[in-house]
Amino acid sequence: MSSRADATTVRPPRIVSIDALRGLVILLMLVDHSREFFFLHAQVADPMDLRTTAPALVATRLAAHLCAPVFVALTGLAAWLYAAPRGGPAAASAFLAKRGLFLVALEWTVVNFAWTFDITPATVFLQVIWAIGLSMIALAALVHLPRAALAAVGLVILLGHNLLDPVSIAPGQPGHDLWAILHDRGFIDLPWGGRARTSYPVLPWIGVIALGYAIGPWFARDVAPAWRRRRLLATGLAMLTGFVALRLVNGYGDPVPWQAGDDALVTALGFLNLTKYSPSADFLLLTLGLGAGLLAGLEALPRRPAAILAVFGGAPLFFYLLHLYLLHAGNRVVAAAIGKDGLVSVPAVGWLWLIAAAVAVPCWFACRRFAAAKRESDAWWLRYL
Repeated sequence: MSSRADATTVRPPRIVSIDALRGLVILLMLVDHSREFFFLHAQVADPMDLRTTAPALVATRLAAHLCAPVFVALTGLAAWLYAAPRGGPAAASAFLAKRGLFLVALEWTVVNFAWTFDITPATVFLQVIWAIGLSMIALAALVHLPRAALAAVGLVILLGHNLLDPVSIAPGQPGHDLWAILHDRGFIDLPWGGRARTSYPVLPWIGVIALGYAIGPWFARDVAPAWRRRRLLATGLAMLTGFVALRLVNGYGDPVPWQAGDDALVTALGFLNLTKYSPSADFLLLTLGLGAGLLAGLEALPRRPAAILAVFGGAPLFFYLLHLYLLHAGNRVVAAAIGKDGLVSVPAVGWLWLIAAAVAVPCWFACRRFAAAKRESDAWWLRYL
């Protein structure tokens, strides 16, 4: 079967599938952020300590591991889709640089305030929006490489960055701040006396966004959806096979080896209990492999259920900001109502899913309205949200 189809016969469900996958991981992120705000008594380590973390909490956290890798890869794919009809790498480079700088500034300001409700926090946490912004800036330079070279750079970073794990630069030594930004999660002293925590070291994410951009031509208008699905499934299967092989070797791929547990469930959870900060090769192979399979499946999903998820995925940054403020403000309101200082915690993991569902409903209507307003408006600043 030809990999190409007549452009006039190819409809754009692929765009719905991309937004639907974003929407799916956004909802998983919502559950995880509900945990961050409402399960304060049971914070988890990275990777998790299975001796002290309940299986339900482990499973909830593991589901959220899918979010950042899929979202960063789709950011690269979206950059290709934006640039392809506008002149290719030159258009992509300009868009990525401006958008990346905007996201970096947003992390330092609006996003950090959502987490802390403090205008002058002692610690500024540089998380996923920061990582996406810096990755976009890096991709602005990498898009000028031939596509094969870009894909090779992405794969080398994804599979090889754990070779740098033994490299450590202590605070105060030359290069510490740069190394904390690129590879080692750490603290950076700020000129005004505060400090920044690089929760998402950016080097592995540069590899992920490069791979997302490299698969962009699979989504060109003249590519047959069936051919694209086969490519996605084959890529996903290859990544999952690579994950299993590396994890079984247990010598490279993740800084923390897995061990057999007391029963099959604990052993399975241990096998999947991977390092996210910074994301190990195993972590990225597993999550991106699952993401590729999910994207192929969503392309085959009937349009209506996919479109429901796509409402979230069509306004991802708007949703990100909105849900953080709703979760934090909601917790503060509950705390004030019961006369408690600080934030409140719920007693069981199931409550986190209920809270996420309650927040998702108004967010869905808000995202739908925002997307419509964005389509109807000529305001330049709306393009950044």
